[in-house]
Amino acid sequence: MRDYSYRAAPFSLHKKYIAWLVLLCCLLPTMVSAEPLRIAVASNFSTAMQALSSQYEQQTDQKIDLIFGSTGKLYAQIINGAPFDAFFAADVERPDRLEQDNRIQPDSRFTYAFGQLVLWSPNPALIDTQLSVLSAPTFHHLAIANPRLAPYGLAAQQVLEKMDLWSALQPHIVRGENIGQTYQFIRSGNAELGFVALAQLQESDLAQGSYWRVPADLYAPIEQQAVQLTNKAEVKAFLTYVREDSSKRLIEQFGYQTP
Repeated sequence: MRDYSYRAAPFSLHKKYIAWLVLLCCLLPTMVSAEPLRIAVASNFSTAMQALSSQYEQQTDQKIDLIFGSTGKLYAQIINGAPFDAFFAADVERPDRLEQDNRIQPDSRFTYAFGQLVLWSPNPALIDTQLSVLSAPTFHHLAIANPRLAPYGLAAQQVLEKMDLWSALQPHIVRGENIGQTYQFIRSGNAELGFVALAQLQESDLAQGSYWRVPADLYAPIEQQAVQLTNKAEVKAFLTYVREDSSKRLIEQFGYQTP
């Protein structure tokens, strides 16, 4: 006759289960924090952000996924539900809109950099100090970022309008979707020159080519702001890191001014 009465598991087996539960509880915070942060970043800031995030990952083991694009396109993705944790825009307007629409964490909007605009060509003889290349164009294509999507493109438009050249140069202007694509147009030779962010240019670009650092009074300040989109402690920690003095010094090394 079989005995169906309850028999307690050996005490050693219970101890094993308890040990596994304790281990799992210890691992849970690590498993949660290991989830990568998704940071949307304006194209002009891509190189600087790669340096910042790489340094942060080494210090904290927190993984960061970077998504680059024009400020306008990233903004459109955010309002359509893109799962970004933070947004580094190239302007004030879109972060402000997100704040007004209650799409960001309270009091998380801050200025992280001020951009500088440059007219650049890989051709060392093309851009002279008199800017005769713009007033009497001998080139086929002048590249700018799309002014509707990219703040650096809007700044380029403002410069040409103040110089009374916007209408005259329309047949020569080609528009990149973002400032990264605009740089590639020039770098590849598809456009002989164009307006880009100073931060995109290496010292070799400036030394081997020709350029004009656009005076700040010819365009509205390119104030770049960031916002926190999700309520994660890891996101807040990263944004705090970006505002540290050591991070500001790193950002300045890439051609930006900082608050």
